[in-house]
Parts: sequence; C-alpha cells; structure tokens
Amino acid sequence: MNCFYLNFDLKNLIGARKLKSFEINVNDKNHKIEADPSTPLLWILRDNLNLVGTKYGCGISQCGACTIHLNGEAIRSCVYPISSVGNQKITTIEGLSKEGDYSYVQQAWLNEDVSQCGYCQAGQIMTATALLEKNNDPSDEEIDNAMSGNICRCGTYTRIRKAIKTACCNKNNNGNY
Repeated sequence: MNCFYLNFDLKNLIGARKLKSFEINVNDKNHKIEADPSTPLLWILRDNLNLVGTKYGCGISQCGACTIHLNGEAIRSCVYPISSVGNQKITTIEGLSKEGDYSYVQQAWLNEDVSQCGYCQAGQIMTATALLEKNNDPSDEEIDNAMSGNICRCGTYTRIRKAIKTACCNKNNNGNY
C-alpha cells in the first residue's frame, strides 16, 4: 500500500497570505482590522468583531442568512470581501436596535411571532428593513420580490409577509405599536 505524504509547514503557508489594515465603520463605530483583502465581510464581523447575529448559511450568496446593510442596501456578506468596503457604512442586525429598543421591523417580528428556529431571521429582518426604508407601503408582490433571495427552512413566509405589513404600519404611524 502506497502512502503519499506532503511535507509542508502549514504555518508558513498561512503566513504567506498578505494581511492589510482596514478601517471600517460598523454600527456607527470605527474599527481597525488586519485581514487578508479577500476575507468575506461575514468572517470579519463574526470572528474579528464578535458580531454573531449575522449567520453563515451557504457561503455562495444564495440563502440570505448573512444579509447586512452597506450604506442601507441589503448585501450578502458571505461573498463581499473586506477590501471592497472602503468608507461605506455597515449595519448588522445588532445595529438596528438603538439604545436597547427594537427597531420597528424587529418589533413587528416579535408581534407576529415570526421566528421558528430563528437561524435565517437576522437576514430576513435586514432584507425587510432595506425594503421598508425604500418603500413605505409595499404590495405583496413587492414584498415577495424583495424577500425572494432569503430562504427560511421552517417555511415561515406567510408570517414574514405579515410582519412586514405590520412593520409598515408601525413605521407609518411613527413607530407606535
């Protein structure tokens, strides 16, 4: 029986990657990060900044669990490299709450009891928030189109749509729940 053995030093292989310094703004706080320029933002948020509300789902931008906001736009952080951030403002699920209060979308999620297992919900909430910041009164079709890239394995889509409608009413009534 032949056994093939590669003799290499893993530490040196990893060390060969060039780390660069990045200054990023996350949830209205500035951070200095040392990272490989190709590192996905998801891992910077989770591993470097300990912001673990943003979830890893698929790693190929297909499920929406890793959704965050970049200048208010919903993006998939699992494929977005830190080198592309520049001076843009990053908001995570942790950044939606101000001073311990839930955002109008988070409150609607609670009111409508949307979450089942909860794994996808941060991405769902981030996508819904981006939608409602652009459209104060989306139709069911507009909601479905905006949310189509977010997968919920528990199938809470009906409750998600209802929560978005509730959030819309909350926002249009100046946050009065």
